[in-house]
Amino acid sequence: TVKRNKEQYDMELKILSYKDLYGWSMDEIVKAVGKKNNCTFCGVFRRQALDRGALLLKAHHVVTGHNADDIAETILMNILRGDIARLSRCTDIMSSNDKLIKRSKPFKYTYEKEIVMYAYFKQLDYFSTECTYSPNAYRGYARIFLKNLEAIQPSSILDIIYSGEQLVLNSTVKLPKQSSCTKCGYMSSNSLCKACVLLEGLNSGSANQSLYKPVSSINKIKEISISDPDHNPNQNLDFTAHFDILRAAVEQSRSPNLDNHLSCTTHCGNQNCSCSH
Repeated sequence: TVKRNKEQYDMELKILSYKDLYGWSMDEIVKAVGKKNNCTFCGVFRRQALDRGALLLKAHHVVTGHNADDIAETILMNILRGDIARLSRCTDIMSSNDKLIKRSKPFKYTYEKEIVMYAYFKQLDYFSTECTYSPNAYRGYARIFLKNLEAIQPSSILDIIYSGEQLVLNSTVKLPKQSSCTKCGYMSSNSLCKACVLLEGLNSGSANQSLYKPVSSINKIKEISISDPDHNPNQNLDFTAHFDILRAAVEQSRSPNLDNHLSCTTHCGNQNCSCSH
């Protein structure tokens, strides 16, 4: 689809695969770890790949297609897992600081079905196939729960996002201090980032054990590098220099007040409307 979009809109396109970045394709990872934990590898690698790709292309801002459904699912998952660090920043519409590549989610308040309907009626060429390896993903359970909840209360998705924005961490809670991975230079709260830990497991044949092994006990791994965009094998990029001072601080970007949306099940914005009557 993206290749067709490139031709249709005369856009520049650069495709970087996990094989290019990490030396492993997703199919190879699934063969090594099975279909139970493969989404963990994909999620970690994908998030880091966005920044790595941006650096390779000298981009300063990454825009993702996360929609309201995605954000609500993420909030639920972080609550259920007790992931305080991510819970405190997963609702930000834009995250950045002076050193970090900006990342924004312009469709944060747009329902998935609205995007699909727009693409359909505009006859846009879009990709709608689910990942082959996603049936057992933890996110899938959150999605099913959310859809069942939405059937009862149509405003549930925006309600959850609004609630997530209002969550305030207890002042006594200590969040992990962000520094840099000693191997690849990517931001990490441990000496090695999660991607390096997972790669060490894959390369040593103990991928599943690396999911639960403390980062501090992982031995140093082979330096990760990737050739430049022109694939010159004699020139590698040192990501340590790029990510040395990255921090996890993000700009708090609060949404417009959604109070008016919480009473109307059709989200017209009027608390006393007759839409639902």
